[in-house]
Amino acid sequence: MTANRRPSSDRPLLDPLAYLLKLSRPRFWLYLAGPVLVGIAYAAENVGDLLSPTAIVLVAYFLIPANVFLYGINDVYDREIDAENPKKEDREGRYEGQRFVPVAVVACALVPLVLLPWLPAPSWPWIAVFLLLGAGYSAPPLRFKTTPLLDSISNGLYIAPGAAAYAAISGSQPPLLALAGAWLWAMGMHTFSAVPDIEPDRRAGIRTTATVLGKRRTYAYCVACWLAAALAFGALDYRLGLLLGIYPLFVLGVATSSVAVSRAYWWFPAINTVVGMALTMGGLWGVFYG
Repeated sequence: MTANRRPSSDRPLLDPLAYLLKLSRPRFWLYLAGPVLVGIAYAAENVGDLLSPTAIVLVAYFLIPANVFLYGINDVYDREIDAENPKKEDREGRYEGQRFVPVAVVACALVPLVLLPWLPAPSWPWIAVFLLLGAGYSAPPLRFKTTPLLDSISNGLYIAPGAAAYAAISGSQPPLLALAGAWLWAMGMHTFSAVPDIEPDRRAGIRTTATVLGKRRTYAYCVACWLAAALAFGALDYRLGLLLGIYPLFVLGVATSSVAVSRAYWWFPAINTVVGMALTMGGLWGVFYG
């Protein structure tokens, strides 16, 4: 059986593609593509809007290429730090200087710029927000991820795809309360995800919101962000507020239980998928029955 296996050197194209796929964090693909689906669902007025070329292009880009850009630039500039991070052993992969990675990152950053002439103008600012914050989070000289509080605030980049989709389909900007609630949600999500990295980051000399606050106060910060997000969405529709209320309750549950935060961290892709699905279904209900 093993005699028929080709060594990796015989697969000059497949091996880099497989690595880029792992680098893009498939578990987290919906963190960018999910907001796009939500934005499209609430902006659409009919089925034609849901299946428009603009909608399809935005979903396709933010599903994989945008994740290669975002996580690729992170891995390139975190190479030394990640040497101490146990998460890089299997689930995420460890960047070791492969030359094709920076090339892929640049190519994936250029894709939306090439597409701008075919995208409605109201979406352009949000495309810019995503690219600028996505690069600035990891790359010097800004490197927001090493500045406490700015590391959290800059993760509003995750809601930019949804705002871009809403603006592209509707021709207008999303409601301010929705933007505020989504941005606060992203801040809480980022900071909670940094809790398992507190000790590796401290050993590497990296200062983040989580390393400065410590585990317990980081939990409190996440509860505050997610409670404010729930209140903002609740001001739009009480049902949205109740749905987002799951997050502060979750943090309280983790903080007061024996569940390791490193384990709870990996539950979020499933939780976010369910919440995102509920949000999307609410928007689609309005399209079909509103």
